[in-house]
Amino acid sequence: MFDVHPIAEALGAELHGVNLCEDLSSETYSEIRRLLVKHQVIFFRDQDISRAQHKALAESFGPVQTHPAYDTVPGYPEITILESTAEKPSKIEVWHSDMTFRKHPPLGSVLRSKICPPEGGDTLWSSMTAAYNGLSKSMQVFLSNLTAEHDFSFGFKESLAELGGRERLAQAVADNPPVSHPVIRIHPESGKKVIFVNALFTTKILGLTANESSEILSFLFGHVITPEFTCRFHWRPNSIAIWDNRSTQHKPINDYFPAHRLLERVAIDGDKPY
Repeated sequence: MFDVHPIAEALGAELHGVNLCEDLSSETYSEIRRLLVKHQVIFFRDQDISRAQHKALAESFGPVQTHPAYDTVPGYPEITILESTAEKPSKIEVWHSDMTFRKHPPLGSVLRSKICPPEGGDTLWSSMTAAYNGLSKSMQVFLSNLTAEHDFSFGFKESLAELGGRERLAQAVADNPPVSHPVIRIHPESGKKVIFVNALFTTKILGLTANESSEILSFLFGHVITPEFTCRFHWRPNSIAIWDNRSTQHKPINDYFPAHRLLERVAIDGDKPY
């Protein structure tokens, strides 16, 4: 059905032979989902989809979420605008999984490029499945029963510190108190174990001393970005990335200032990690 080109050993594949502008069959959607779970992040090129088609593609995986802090496309509150300009450069520079500050973090996201810088602006993804498998058995056992706290306010501390930021984000802060998730979660479709802490939103491991928590998290944040666990994608206009937020982390590379970069994202609702 698809021509599948893996781009790294740990994760990532480009899919060719499908036009996402056309009406897709349930069999095609099922195959896209199967390949997503297998490769953890999948990419499409030259897909000039409309915003309605973008939303529909995300909804083929399930209900979609809105983001409490980012601007959205007029008429499409589900489509988040991710834009960096010379006047307002991107603030996100750390590895993360999306919105783990929620009780039900996203299953995944569908990200579409609109404007790309002439060079730079790539995105990195890392496999939390490979990262878990790269731990010693003793460390896997130690982490297996631990729980960590994830906090919206911690992840958006720079925005909150801006002039008027605390007022602008007051409702988001109120609606998103800290939540806890297992440090090691089980992927609900593959059944594989993955590391589920990230440097943007995870603040501490519960039940450990502050020093113990800091040392363990520091180790994990460094471990999960081991180059052998990663892949890299170079954006061109009308490229699409769909990633499994349950089993990956990602990082935009902000090496294109002051060039303009504009992407639009729809996040797919997920379940409670276990």
